[in-house]
Amino acid sequence: MKLLLSLIFLSFFFNGTVFSQTTYFPTGSSWEVKEPKDFKIDATKLKEAVKFAKENEYSGSKDLRIAILEGFKQEPFHKITGPTKKRGSPAGIILKNGYIVAQWGDTERVDMTFSVTKSFLSTTALLALEKGLIDNFEDPVNNYVWDGTFEGKHNSEITWKHLLQQNSDWSGELWGGLDWADRPPSEGDLDDWKNRKLNTPGTVFEYNDVRVNLLAYSLLQVWRKPLPQILKEKIMDPIAASSTWRWFGYENAWIDLDGLKMQSVTGGGHSGGGMFISTLDMARFGLLFENNGMWKENQLLSAETIREAVQPSIPNSNYGYMWWLNNPGDRNWKGLSEDIFYAAGFGGNFIVIDQAKNLVVVTRWLEPSQIETFMNKVYNAL
Repeated sequence: MKLLLSLIFLSFFFNGTVFSQTTYFPTGSSWEVKEPKDFKIDATKLKEAVKFAKENEYSGSKDLRIAILEGFKQEPFHKITGPTKKRGSPAGIILKNGYIVAQWGDTERVDMTFSVTKSFLSTTALLALEKGLIDNFEDPVNNYVWDGTFEGKHNSEITWKHLLQQNSDWSGELWGGLDWADRPPSEGDLDDWKNRKLNTPGTVFEYNDVRVNLLAYSLLQVWRKPLPQILKEKIMDPIAASSTWRWFGYENAWIDLDGLKMQSVTGGGHSGGGMFISTLDMARFGLLFENNGMWKENQLLSAETIREAVQPSIPNSNYGYMWWLNNPGDRNWKGLSEDIFYAAGFGGNFIVIDQAKNLVVVTRWLEPSQIETFMNKVYNAL
């Protein structure tokens, strides 16, 4: 009997189905709620974590046009050219083994999610790789996008991996945005920024929305369909997300492609646009990644591709393919597992994933400086 049980366990383990055997998936719009005690979670400590999230609301304006302009006022020429929306109050969901064990705020409200969008964007790149539209992320993007966007000695060396890891140092202008004017250094002036020495692609991490939007534009070229349509067909519909989410670009980010007019979306809300989505739908997306790309019996993304996406880049140990990693480094959350990876956006929007604990945490409009404290409170309850 013991031998039989051991063989069953090994079969599950080596077939990579451990996650799917223990994870609940919501059906349709319904989502089962369980008590923390069902998973030996300290309910009192979990309530303390939720209370902390509600009491530490993002301090910026609820009018996100004001918050955006204030947040990026140091950037020359910055302006809003995409949709915005007034935000709601703090909200969140905590999933254990796929079940809701805590929730707060209006989880059905659709809000901007800012740079959490980047993790949705990188997912469309993973899908393009698996479909064979991109042979290898080590390939130069110039092999696929040959309209001049990647011409020149420097830009022609940029690969898909460089764009995904935000270390390309692409130089140019896209949708009126100048690469050097996006989050410029605190030292120097316009002339210094414009005439800077370019870094060899792959050597220096720089968070830059112009280059993120360049990735979206490049993926539009290989998919030859709007990225929101790809995401809807391949990911959001199969995980039974609601019909309320939207993915926007800038008002001037339209191109003619194969005789059709298409919008190139943004990877965040830096100048408006990006993903507008509910907390519940964010949780579904997080659950897919927590379960290594499997939703019920359907493998929507391969576990191998997801593992690649959460490997640290050479210049930044805390960043993969537009997922933040809790490795040692400047972004490490002390006292928490180094296996955690997460999506993060302006204003305190987070999707946190811990595959080892079958845990997904979504929190919105939490003061960003308090995320480490909040997550430690959550883990203290486990």
